[in-house]
Amino acid sequence: MDDDNYFTEEGFSPIKSLLGLLTFSTVLPINVFTSIEYMTRLVWCWPFIHLFIGTLAALCGFVCGEFLHLNTFFVAVIVYSFLMLITGYNHLDGVMDMADGIMVHGSPEKKLSVVKDSSVGAGGIATLFLVASLTIAGIYNILDYNFIMGIVICEMVSKSSLLSTALNSRSLPQGIGCHFINSTNSFNYILSTVIVAILCYLLGGIVALVGLLGAIIAGFLISIIAKRNFGVANGDVLGMSNEVGRLFALLFMSIALYFL
Repeated sequence: MDDDNYFTEEGFSPIKSLLGLLTFSTVLPINVFTSIEYMTRLVWCWPFIHLFIGTLAALCGFVCGEFLHLNTFFVAVIVYSFLMLITGYNHLDGVMDMADGIMVHGSPEKKLSVVKDSSVGAGGIATLFLVASLTIAGIYNILDYNFIMGIVICEMVSKSSLLSTALNSRSLPQGIGCHFINSTNSFNYILSTVIVAILCYLLGGIVALVGLLGAIIAGFLISIIAKRNFGVANGDVLGMSNEVGRLFALLFMSIALYFL
């Protein structure tokens, strides 16, 4: 992926870099390309891009529920499928690859070689099934509480989870993941998280803030697991963090909806 045509050398432009990040993150026909260094310079804005993606997913769920009158479980499956499709299944390989690496016994180097291997083992497939199933269940649960705004929130804060992992990780010397990790520092992480927290509160009150907390916990948890198993983190680890962050956000919001 180091030679991917997403990344062309040119001068820095904030708008073009944000659109490049949107092009990288989704299958939307934006077709704006910039260098990986310039794109990841604005990595702290990633949650705000996925605020837009989450809004599209919530609109999809609203149409399916209110106009097509589909049952809540069917809507939850469609919403999850929509999120996977519009993001081009961008992080699912990370879930499988990291899970396979964790399942292997041996040194961090051996585990990391399994993560980089293009083949997928039973552990990776099973973990993807569990994460996907639990995420659909989480979407179903928040829709059962008529909290459709939770779809927007869980997608936005999934990137806060990814940034939490990036902040607390040491990267490999090369690969796309290293650019995202090296571009995440305490200042832009705190700035991003504060803005996300404000948006969460405006969109969903305390419940949304609890969801953000769940995503952040997931991000740091994934970084700790990666450190213990591989010593470093790469794009696959960040991908796992994104998917588990969305799941934890849904879990925490589901609990908050019951008690609050």
